[in-house]
Parts: sequence; structure tokens; C-alpha cells
Amino acid sequence: MSGKKASEADPARSLALLWGSHNKPGRSGLTVRSIVLAAIELANAEGLDAVSMRQVAERLGVGTMSLYTHVPGKGELVDLMVDTAYGDLYTDVDAPSRQPGGWRGALSFVAARNWDLYQRNPWLMQIADLRSTLGPNATLKYEAELRPLDGIGLSDVEMDSVLTLVLSHVESTARTKVNQTQVQRDTGMTDAEWWVSSAPLLAKVMDAARFPVASRVGQAAGEAYQSVADPAHALAFGLERILDGVAELIGSRTRP
Repeated sequence: MSGKKASEADPARSLALLWGSHNKPGRSGLTVRSIVLAAIELANAEGLDAVSMRQVAERLGVGTMSLYTHVPGKGELVDLMVDTAYGDLYTDVDAPSRQPGGWRGALSFVAARNWDLYQRNPWLMQIADLRSTLGPNATLKYEAELRPLDGIGLSDVEMDSVLTLVLSHVESTARTKVNQTQVQRDTGMTDAEWWVSSAPLLAKVMDAARFPVASRVGQAAGEAYQSVADPAHALAFGLERILDGVAELIGSRTRP
């Protein structure tokens, strides 16, 4: 997947747009928000590479130059798209902290919300730039996801590291899920159907005596998942191990 984002945007112009008004219409009747929402619809339908100022303008039924009076280019537009998508995560900044189960319940909620975000907006995983889009929704997201970790025995750097670990795990498994869906769409076959069609050939070429552990475990996993992989299971399993590790880190601070 190719990626585009802040590397192609002017930081000053992006920040001004991100923190400015998105609902003020210009002479064409367009608003920044209407342009961004059209771009997100296009990205969800055809991928991030399909998003161009011309394609967005066609989707809105206006001339391309009308867009440039609101958004200077694609780099800034993608920054706005990311921040707008983040706005759907939480009803307010304390939503994660209100979840039952303390910090573990809060991080499980954060993981679930971010997983759902990627399923709704798979184009987010096409963005390669590691620099954050420092808009109001991105900032609220960071604040909301950090608050449950505050005051539980972690340093500030550890709080950031724990959140990064959880979000990286979510993105990884969400990417697997999105790729799995794309492969099924491209081939017209589910994973279960692929296994059925491939099993006779695999039985001929894979010697169970030579690969006894791989054969046994692969068969068990395939039967359990009815698929090549189960990203939702991987998400839940990995998240529990991460949270267990965080609990051990916190507990080590109180043990003599």
C-alpha cells in the first residue's frame, strides 16, 4: 500500500485548517467539512490513491478550482480526513475512563473503538507518515486514551509506550482483517473455501513426518478459525497478553 500524508502538506497551512472553522460556506456553497466528507467517502469506496482534488470535485459536482479556495492540496486534505475520522471515536474525552474494569477495561474499550475505526475507514492504514496529525480530534483522542493510565503507577513515558503498544497491536490485526477481506473479494472465495480447494494439493506436497509440529498446529488452528487466520482472535489474545504485561509492570512497583 502506498501512503500519503503530512510529508506532502504544509504544516502551517494544515494546522490552520485543522483548528479553524469547517462549516463556513464559501461563494460556491462548499465548506471544508463537505469537501472532507466527500473525500472520505471516496477513500472508503476506492482507496486513498483514488482521492484527488479533481475526483473529490466531481463527487461534489463542482469545478476543481472551487476546492482550492478551501483546501490548498491533497496533503492538507488527507490531514483533515484523518482528524475528521478520529472525531467518530469517542462521545467525549472521558469515555474510555468511564468503562468498567479500571484501566484494563478502558484499554480494551480503546482497542475495540480503534479496531472499528479501521474497519470503517481502511484507507487510514494506507497512510505511511509516522508524524501525527495534530488536529483537535487527534489531540482529544490522545488525551482520552491516556487518561485511564494516569495515576496507576506508570511514568509519563511508560503511559505513552503502553498506549502505543496497544494501538500498534490493533492496527496490525486490523490490517490483517482488511487484507483478508480484500483477498476474499478479489478471489471470490472465502478462506474456508480456499482451504477445501487447496487441501488435496497440500496433502501431497506437505510431509507430516517432516513437519510434524507445523502440520499438527496448522490443522488445529485451521479447524478452530475455519480460515487462514482469525484477526479478531489475534486481537483479543494479543491484547490480553499486553494488558497482563502492563499489570505485571505496575505490580512490580509495589512489591518489596
